[in-house]
Amino acid sequence: MTGILLAVVLGLAVGFVIGGLGGGGGVLTVPALVYVLGLDAHDATTASVVIVGISALVGVLARLRVGVDLQRGLVLGLAGLPAAWVGTVLNRHADQAVLLLAFAVLVVAVAVAMLVDVRVRTRRPAEPEAPAPSGGGTAVAAPPRRLAAATRLVACGVAVGFLTGFLGVGGGFLAVPALVLVLRMPMSLAVGTSLLVIVMNSATALVARAGDLALDWHVVGPFTVAAVVATLVGKRIADRLSGVTLTVAFAALLIAVGLFVGVESLLAL
Repeated sequence: MTGILLAVVLGLAVGFVIGGLGGGGGVLTVPALVYVLGLDAHDATTASVVIVGISALVGVLARLRVGVDLQRGLVLGLAGLPAAWVGTVLNRHADQAVLLLAFAVLVVAVAVAMLVDVRVRTRRPAEPEAPAPSGGGTAVAAPPRRLAAATRLVACGVAVGFLTGFLGVGGGFLAVPALVLVLRMPMSLAVGTSLLVIVMNSATALVARAGDLALDWHVVGPFTVAAVVATLVGKRIADRLSGVTLTVAFAALLIAVGLFVGVESLLAL
């Protein structure tokens, strides 16, 4: 009974983060399952994919009308599907301490990059939009710009997909920074779009694990149900906050979890 209550409490926290920030649920779920509920790293990564994937699906449906960039989200997600499969295969052969240490280093690096970016953007004066070309001119640079944007989108998708499979997270903690830092998407839109990417990557990682899907449903079931409910609550709160506030909150969460997991992993080496 104590384990179930802990799973519910942790599920509420994870769902709130997923619904409010569009990512970071897996960043919390894996350490919670390992350090609080006693699962080993490999079982925890599989359970995390299930919990985060289902919660993200609920979040996408709640935001579908106004808070999801379907075109870019689908491209980002589809580009990551093969990479998520490869990452899942490599996950099975990785040492547990190394897996968690890599997780921690990446999380902190992403958080720092987001904080630096938001600081630069808040200090930089808004740049005026470039005037549209006159009737006789042509936008010669537009195709190269579109090609560069498409290349960045696909590259981000591959990176997010691989790390989703390898680290057992939905990819939101990378998808949100990719959308904000690389694709310059507003944070409010990046949250919903990230959830779509999480659903696609989680589904792929789960299929890759189908032959080895041994889950403790006494833990995963209550955890997932609580996370789904809290996802909807987190979404309603996030709708009232600014993009800067959401970005700083997301980065602070990543740093806290990354430092905790990093210290635990180093002690285990």
